[in-house]
Amino acid sequence: MRRDEIAAGLAEVDARIAAACRAVGRDRGEVTLIAVTKTRPAEDVRILSELGVRDVGENRDQEAAVKARELAGLPLTWHFVGQLQTNKVRSVVGYADVIHSVDRLRLLETIGKEAVRQGRSVGCLLQVALDDDPARGGARPADLLPLADEVALADGVWLGGVMAVAPLGEEPARAFEKLRELATRLQEQHPRATMISAGMSEDLAQAVAYGATHVRVGTALLGRRKPFVR
Repeated sequence: MRRDEIAAGLAEVDARIAAACRAVGRDRGEVTLIAVTKTRPAEDVRILSELGVRDVGENRDQEAAVKARELAGLPLTWHFVGQLQTNKVRSVVGYADVIHSVDRLRLLETIGKEAVRQGRSVGCLLQVALDDDPARGGARPADLLPLADEVALADGVWLGGVMAVAPLGEEPARAFEKLRELATRLQEQHPRATMISAGMSEDLAQAVAYGATHVRVGTALLGRRKPFVR
């Protein structure tokens, strides 16, 4: 039964997060699980909600918009965790409570204008590039603080903190240590920007060790991905 599978996956992931917190003397309550439900049907999200999950992550607007409409009555916070093109901003702002991939001024300005138009306030995490692969997105570390200042001044958005993906082929702990250093610098200028979105199924323990407040887990929670069918 699918509910039993999801409940087992959730229990396992929660145990991993709790163990990672204990290992570094952190409280389990400091780390929020974002269930990444891309390619999964709306029914999986409904089951997660029934099991107490409140944060859901999606990375493709075409898929996320459909689910968000269908599940609008559930007590969920929707996180958009994928790369975002400006032509998708209107749709994404319609349902996303937090966007994790803000990495350039033009995108920020578009999000802010659309949020104002829709009467919404959208959280923005600044995605930081920890490698030189432009396909993975992210602002250069040197551009982080100037971009943060722009978020703080913009209408329709609020500055949540930072996000990063560990580079392929690099020890995740080293990448997350860099991210924590950048997050610390950001918080010196913007004390309320406390969110650090880092860590996925394979490297969540390393992310927690270096201060992640939000981990984005899909495969370990819901199993290997299947094609999304509308």
